[in-house]
Amino acid sequence: MPSIEIIGSGIVGLSCAAFFAEKNCDVTVISSSNGPDENCCSWWAGGMLAPWCEMESAEPLIGELGLESMKFWKQFTSSYQQQGTLVVATSRDLPDLKRFGRRTNNWQQVKQDQIATLEPDLADRFTTGLYYPDEAHFDPRQVLPELVTHLKNKGVKFCTQTSFSKQELEAPSKADHRIDCRGLAAQDHLDELRGVKGEMLLIKSNEVKLSRPVRLLHPRIPLYIVPRDNGLFMVGATMLENENRSGATVRSVLELLSAAYALHPAFGEAEIIEIGVDARPAFPDNLPRIIHRGKTTYLNGMYRHGYLAAPAMAKQLVEQVLRLNTTSEQSNEPAHFTGNM
Repeated sequence: MPSIEIIGSGIVGLSCAAFFAEKNCDVTVISSSNGPDENCCSWWAGGMLAPWCEMESAEPLIGELGLESMKFWKQFTSSYQQQGTLVVATSRDLPDLKRFGRRTNNWQQVKQDQIATLEPDLADRFTTGLYYPDEAHFDPRQVLPELVTHLKNKGVKFCTQTSFSKQELEAPSKADHRIDCRGLAAQDHLDELRGVKGEMLLIKSNEVKLSRPVRLLHPRIPLYIVPRDNGLFMVGATMLENENRSGATVRSVLELLSAAYALHPAFGEAEIIEIGVDARPAFPDNLPRIIHRGKTTYLNGMYRHGYLAAPAMAKQLVEQVLRLNTTSEQSNEPAHFTGNM
């Protein structure tokens, strides 16, 4: 089996490492940081595996990827929770809830008493909602180290605090094949790649308990709240067409806080633990791509679907790379996942 050099230790790079290791390849993951940390988009994600909810605005491909990736996550993380997703709206935004239902499937309509059963702390807050029972979630900050440990046990080597210049990236790799999973940093080789800014909050409250992600529909910015351990909640996330990672705007933070308060007034007394900002890598169609260029293959453009799409895309990439190394076939054309796995 070929030796594989993977540049990038976010969820894309780690997913590729997992599937190459499964094929008994000699795998090295190279990262400019200490590994999965606040320097990668994966760190700031909500950790929702919501292929049906995402169909409200995403292409069908994302749903196909999500269903395949959920199989991966069930195997590789102990924090996987399949509690479903609850989607609600205030009385004035109920038309948005109906529209959301028309654009998605695999949901159950729930009335006030059923909402109270699912989420007792939301009793009397909403008259109706949509429940997606087969969706799941986890805490990315637990999952990433867990996946690294699994990979090390499989013999994957990690080389951290190692940066590459553009010239070094263009030079041949010492490995048989290089996999570039650098996210937005790969703009130096992928001209169409752009950044979509996302801002999130981490808040703490002992007065509200949720068992599953709750999406609150809003005409301008639909937001979600994801429960984590020890009274923590992730509130996210904005989508702004710029690559500025320097900090969150006042407007965005106010909107995120307002969403939490609208869901439950007790969040007004919550402690703000963290305000996070990063830029998601995306291509013009907001779909991920596998791009082969000689002995380098790029996997990028996850947009807002990293955890939902990366494992399925990585599996497809590994199959393609091993086939390319067998046939010496080369291609510069982007290859999209087709669902034929």
